[in-house]
Amino acid sequence: MTDRRLWSYKEIAAHIRVQPDTVRSYRKQGLLPSPDHAEGSKPYWYADTIRAWVATRPGNRGRQG
Repeated sequence: MTDRRLWSYKEIAAHIRVQPDTVRSYRKQGLLPSPDHAEGSKPYWYADTIRAWVATRPGNRGRQG
């Protein structure tokens, strides 16, 4: 099943249990995948994109949320 809900920094942060500013920092450092969608200057990612990233990112420590 495909999850095409769009997540902002806030939803990503809740999923990986960090603050939204941490997720913004990850993006600035090039650690997040490219956004799947943008509304104005606000980036959004599909939930599936983030889940795939979480499964492969260093320091994951088994967080699957």
